[in-house]
Amino acid sequence: MYRGVLFDLDGVIVDTAGYHFEAWKRLANSLGTDFTTEQNEQLKGVGRVESLQMILKWGEIVKTEEEQASLCIIKNDWYLDLITHMNESEILPDVKKMLDNLKDNNVHIALGSASKNAVTILKAVGLIDYFEAIIDGTKTTRSKPDPQTFELGAEALGLDPSECVVIEDSIKGIKAAKLGGFDTIGIGNPINLNASVVTVADLTELSYTCDDGKLIILDK
Repeated sequence: MYRGVLFDLDGVIVDTAGYHFEAWKRLANSLGTDFTTEQNEQLKGVGRVESLQMILKWGEIVKTEEEQASLCIIKNDWYLDLITHMNESEILPDVKKMLDNLKDNNVHIALGSASKNAVTILKAVGLIDYFEAIIDGTKTTRSKPDPQTFELGAEALGLDPSECVVIEDSIKGIKAAKLGGFDTIGIGNPINLNASVVTVADLTELSYTCDDGKLIILDK
């Protein structure tokens, strides 16, 4: 039983991977290299600067820290232009249903994401009001698999990690949550995600109930 639920954003609530891919690919092409969908998968849960550094390494491109900062701004501007057109149709299956259930039963809800655009995205899809706390890339100094994101989320909810469960779709995110003492629900392939509670393809497969301020996972 859990008093709080901490959601990752990309791949759990909405799927912005395609938008990230489009913006990163455009940047890579502008630098004279390319960027594949397979490489994009490796950027799940990775912060902006580290993602750029991985792309530069793959393309054997060297840039100064100042140049990297400028490139991150350019990529983010392109990405922002794409996500500002998002709407509630892009919310992943049964996410809103689960958020409604949690809220109606007084289960605490927080977001724990590496994205620096989390607020923009949640507003665009109409989910911002569900979250009591939003811990994103603007509030952290260490990226996943460091547990800081989720530790700050639990703290903001006034809960101990043992009272919370984290819902994540990335290996780094699952590892971060476990290192912080959180139980985990994986979204994706159970072969890749070693979640401690259960791994499902999406929230339509998650069997749970809410009662008296607690989330109870069924059929683990």
